[in-house]
Amino acid sequence: MNVGLTGGLLGSWQRRNREATIPHVIGELRKAGNLENLRRLADPSVGPYRGRYPFLDTDLYKTLEGLAYEVARDDAPAGAREFFDEVVVLLGQAQAEDGYLNSYFQDPDQPKQPWSDLGWGHELYNLGHLIQAAVAANRRLDDDRLLTIARKFADLVVRKYGEHGEEVIDGHPEVEMALVELYRETGNADYLTQARLFVDRRGQGKLKHTIFPGEYFQDHVPFRELPSVIGHAVRMAYLAAGVTDVYLETGDQSLLAALERLWDDMVATKLYLTGGLGSRHSDEAIGDRYELPSERAYAETCAAIATMQWAWRMFVATGKASYLDVYETVLYNAYAVGLSADGTAFFYDNPLQRRPDHEQRSGAEDGGELLRRAWFGCPCCPPNIVRWMSELQDQIAMTRDNILYVGVYADSHITAGDLAISVSTNYPWDGEITLTVENAPAEERTIALRVPAWATEATLALPGAAGEAPALGEDGWVVVRRTFVAGDVVRLTLPMAPRAHGSHPHLDATRDAIAVARGPLVYCVEQQDVDAPVDDLLLTPGAVRAAIARQRDDHFVLELTAGVAPEPPAELYPVITETARQSAVEEVPATFVPYFLWGNREALAMRVWLRTEREG
Repeated sequence: MNVGLTGGLLGSWQRRNREATIPHVIGELRKAGNLENLRRLADPSVGPYRGRYPFLDTDLYKTLEGLAYEVARDDAPAGAREFFDEVVVLLGQAQAEDGYLNSYFQDPDQPKQPWSDLGWGHELYNLGHLIQAAVAANRRLDDDRLLTIARKFADLVVRKYGEHGEEVIDGHPEVEMALVELYRETGNADYLTQARLFVDRRGQGKLKHTIFPGEYFQDHVPFRELPSVIGHAVRMAYLAAGVTDVYLETGDQSLLAALERLWDDMVATKLYLTGGLGSRHSDEAIGDRYELPSERAYAETCAAIATMQWAWRMFVATGKASYLDVYETVLYNAYAVGLSADGTAFFYDNPLQRRPDHEQRSGAEDGGELLRRAWFGCPCCPPNIVRWMSELQDQIAMTRDNILYVGVYADSHITAGDLAISVSTNYPWDGEITLTVENAPAEERTIALRVPAWATEATLALPGAAGEAPALGEDGWVVVRRTFVAGDVVRLTLPMAPRAHGSHPHLDATRDAIAVARGPLVYCVEQQDVDAPVDDLLLTPGAVRAAIARQRDDHFVLELTAGVAPEPPAELYPVITETARQSAVEEVPATFVPYFLWGNREALAMRVWLRTEREG
């Protein structure tokens, strides 16, 4: 199968990635000293190791993974090929004879020795990102230099920690899905076995826990016994994605049962409306069920990418459209918000509310901008955004049981064997999706189109008599089976009426509040777009339903009427005699913007959730 983005919002994101984000990230990596950390292994006169973390090589690996996609395209970013080649040469020079590669632990001035701190050293996490970059380069560029380096390191791990080696795991899951992908690329079953061993060892007391307890590392009980997604959000989602890969290659039903249970619990109790995962700043953790504060949402950008990786794999494993519903929510909200409109500044954490007097900077560093920043001391998110932007087309469609599933809608060209179609749409701004058959065999083929859960009145039109249109499936797919001919047009219409969302009564932070959504997009109100304090705004479901979608620049905003609450009491905890929703003292026009676009102007107040006004 071959899929390429040809335009639309996702296509514009990829163009911005090539023209702005990648050059910016390459420049920041050079300034931060990531390349010098490799150079000094051969030439100590370069200077000391730069950076406070032992896993900074991964920022090069993630960038290389994205560059493997971009260099393969006709419009590759300026300097991308040169940077790619420069880093690959440095990695080959830095790699130890036995295959080990980590610029921090190989540094002769570092007191820690290789493999001495698996809880926090992230050596296997580093290997995972190296493998993923290597596989991308081999597939996209037919360049096996990185693959040779990655296999040499992976072979060391198999010898050291395989079936006949030490029974250990890494403190930060990631290598599991990479090892499975290396197995797929090379056919060497040792890599799949190693991934399975790392999954099965977790929760067996194989890791020394420091700073945080076993729950933080998803290492307090075996994976199959985890009661809920727990601990560090990125670690959890990366682990689950890797476990899903192991299931896909082994067919171990006990793993799938655990994955489905954990996923369902996460979606029902621990995922933000935006698809963000992780409610705690102190340990970047997921938190308890229904612990979803808006202004303190951590929802790290890397956790959004990890959740999408897990979601896509669960879709591949089961064919269920519900996983892509969550994938799409994360894509357009929790992930997209992590990057500025110009592509050169980033959010590390992604709250759903900003109070007027908020002063904390993103990423926990002192100083800098109040909103997005150009770089971080722990810059894991920017290179992660780069690689995921480069790979968006890989999560558009798939074939399974001889059915072409089109699950994410964007201007694209899709070739699946002898069937080729083009997709034209202004999604997510409107819900008209047109599929045009460009080439088809002389026998029946099946195309399945996802109908998101919010599209309750979707319609489908096929060429020929109107009566040919099949009924929409209850499982989230509408299936079209017929003998297609070139020029056939299939039109799916997904009505995009604005929606008012409430929250579960156990979710204290947003009880009796309303959030606004349209299609896959969550909306928010920034102080710039309303002449009343956003903290005093009141909404009703009726006001949301009456909202008007209007184009502003290259996106759509929602214009609606909001109520303004009476002046609040002076006391923090006033005595009350009865509880009731407030009635507005006046109404004001308010413009809601897509959540992913907030924070590109002056640092003022913002809200996703607003109080509910008494109706009638």
